[in-house]
Amino acid sequence: MSALAGLRVLDFSKFLPGPYCTWLLGDLGADVIRVEHPREIAKQAQVFGWDKLPEAQRARIRANDIFARNKRSMLLDPGAGTSRPAIEALIRRTDILVEDYRPGVMAGMGYGYAEAAAINPALIYCSVTLCGQTGPNRDKPGHDPIALAVAGALSRIGEDPAQPGFPGVPVADLLSGSNAVIGILAAVIARGRTGRGQQIDIAMSDSAMALIASTLSRNPDLSQAPPRGRHRADIGIYTTADGRHIVTTDMEPRYWQRFCAAMGCPDYAPLQNDALRRAEIRGYLETAFAARPLAEWLVILTDADTQFAPISSIEEALADPHNIARGMSIEVPTDSGPVRQIGSPINMSDTPAVTPRAARLAGADTDTILQELGTTE
Repeated sequence: MSALAGLRVLDFSKFLPGPYCTWLLGDLGADVIRVEHPREIAKQAQVFGWDKLPEAQRARIRANDIFARNKRSMLLDPGAGTSRPAIEALIRRTDILVEDYRPGVMAGMGYGYAEAAAINPALIYCSVTLCGQTGPNRDKPGHDPIALAVAGALSRIGEDPAQPGFPGVPVADLLSGSNAVIGILAAVIARGRTGRGQQIDIAMSDSAMALIASTLSRNPDLSQAPPRGRHRADIGIYTTADGRHIVTTDMEPRYWQRFCAAMGCPDYAPLQNDALRRAEIRGYLETAFAARPLAEWLVILTDADTQFAPISSIEEALADPHNIARGMSIEVPTDSGPVRQIGSPINMSDTPAVTPRAARLAGADTDTILQELGTTE
């Protein structure tokens, strides 16, 4: 049996934090029912040109959607009066509801926390928004970079001391989705004691503030915090002779000593934290790395047992034997052949993640779910 077998999740989410949360829950065995709005599906298809594709090709595109995996899909307009019997029946039979509408939208449709809890007092209701359900920024619209900016984290991202940069990956989105899972599972444990559900308020801006914790912890006087960018000689990204890139993180003294010996500069070992020599050390290392191809450096640094990794492309990461062995690079079967996806990042010895099930077209499970609920089409 999977860890979350027997738990039903009603998923109203659309943007990355919510679907990431429910993807994790689905991979751990929860029965996730995704309520998809016909208008939003049609809009998405028009934006990407999918409305002009044959159904088989659209099904293939859908199957590639990792965050729709292990979920059942209902095509239902939650704002329509004719949908109310089905949605109320779902809420009555659901353990967890996840939504990412702007504050007040679900309540406006009659499915806010107060209304849902009246139907099902044991319901765990998780709302994921940019800035949360309270506070001056409650109604602010935006995506990941806005959350990073509100949290102060965007000011620390990038190598250019003069200007912040985008992180290039959805940091706040995934942190928020993970925090939503933590909150939901904590609420499930609490419900086991009290019998009551509760509302969980996850703000992307709150989640992103964890990214400034190390800076704040190390610099109680923030006016003395170092500017944005790299300030150490013992960590870096270097270009090799064949145009590849390698990253090193030899911050512990014993690793730094090994690294300096392997790089042919043992005299730099005692200068690890000498700010006046930092530019000199970096210049030496950049020149040294540029003199040999990546393959040679991998052998040299492996033999020296230092901290390093080649910077893999996505294609290389999916082909990496380590990621394959860990079950993080997988192929999921579909009617038109396998699709490449990533596996579950949560490994449990007794209740492992369920076998991945690729997403089907939006609404593919509507009739089955309505029959389970005993409602009519």
